[in-house]
Amino acid sequence: MFVSRGDNADKNDNNAIITEILQLRAERAKLLGFPTHAHWRLENAMAKTPEKAMQLMEAVWKPAVLRVKEEVADMQKLADNEGAGLKIEPWDYRFYMEKVRKARYDLDQNEVKPYLQLDKLREGMFWVAGELFNFKFTPLTNVPVYHADVRVWEVTDKTSGKHVGLWYFDPYARTGKRSGAWMNSYRSQERMDKPVTTIVSNNSNFVKGKPGEPVLISWDDANTLFHEFGHALHGLSSNVTYPSLAGTSVARDYVEFPSQLLEHWLSTPEVLQRFALHYKTGEPIPQALVDKINKAATFNQGFGTVEYLASALVDMKLHLAGAQKIDADQFERETLAALGMPEEIVMRHRTPQFGHVFSSDGYSAGYYSYLWSDVLTADAFGAFTEGKGAYDKKVGARLTKYIFSVGNTIDPAEAYRAFRGRDPQIKALMIKRGFPADAEKNSSNEKTPTRSKIKKR
Repeated sequence: MFVSRGDNADKNDNNAIITEILQLRAERAKLLGFPTHAHWRLENAMAKTPEKAMQLMEAVWKPAVLRVKEEVADMQKLADNEGAGLKIEPWDYRFYMEKVRKARYDLDQNEVKPYLQLDKLREGMFWVAGELFNFKFTPLTNVPVYHADVRVWEVTDKTSGKHVGLWYFDPYARTGKRSGAWMNSYRSQERMDKPVTTIVSNNSNFVKGKPGEPVLISWDDANTLFHEFGHALHGLSSNVTYPSLAGTSVARDYVEFPSQLLEHWLSTPEVLQRFALHYKTGEPIPQALVDKINKAATFNQGFGTVEYLASALVDMKLHLAGAQKIDADQFERETLAALGMPEEIVMRHRTPQFGHVFSSDGYSAGYYSYLWSDVLTADAFGAFTEGKGAYDKKVGARLTKYIFSVGNTIDPAEAYRAFRGRDPQIKALMIKRGFPADAEKNSSNEKTPTRSKIKKR
């Protein structure tokens, strides 16, 4: 039922409207002088062309599919040993994946949660922001808020005391609030008529505990918390003239880079020893448990990569089809078959329910952006690990100067080269996901972006 949403030949079926949307997008692209909608959307992206984006996705796809085969074999063996009498199907994957995780790494997510208190992790994010960006967060009580659960902090420069902006935190689920986690920019930084500082928020949907009880979250939710805070720091660090070019107003395949990058600091010893404290004993998370988390970091990357990439590849191919009249169901089936989609996995977002792509132009021909950004993320963190470590002040200063503060005022490829000293390379991503580091060479060149200029907006 879940994977068939919008695809049931009833009043909520989306296939016909998808055909119409694709036709209109192709017509608009032609009127604007582009061969396809994908070419129009990527003109001002970091990738520059759909071909470059496809090159990256295809380079990662093959090793990810091979990893899925290994994962399925492990799960099938476990199911057989249990006498389950079944062949692994898409609805079995997560269930047996967790069994394999427990058997192989002896890692129970409920064993981790007691050390992940929401308030303590928020303090950890503030500490990281102080170390990397020289920010100080001071709680305010005299600022209007739209709900009693929302809290506000003033952000200042630790050295000069200069006001940087305001950070709102809206952490709890409630009736009428959208699901998930996200960052909002209520006011963009600018220097047109006069200096204007930014106001940003981070929003989550954690279940509020009873008074006095800490809110305990999962490791994945802690990663998401740091991720969204990365977006907030991108906004707070902005130092440009025009608000339309400030903070996170950057190319779609670049905007997730700063946020995904900040996730790396959650697992640093400095954060875990100070802020991952048991809610009862106050003891820091044991190193043995941290070792389990680290060893399990590449677990199930085949599944995660394939279910995502299947959606990204279908998205791009749909928008490269031009004026061709698309039958969404047929196109999806034929495209996945041609790709060699493992039968044990379903696309993360099937075409009839692909809100990223069809609710607006937002991620249309751009769902690849998360992978593109992760290439930058993995490679960029290497600038720290190759130096004095995650809190290297000199690298942090370059990160602020060339990535977090410039908004969309310079070509993102040029900005990255200024920070890293070279183009990003895919090798770090492959290692991060546990794939062979040289696997991409069979499919594409190692360097992802080109040195071509994008047009100024």
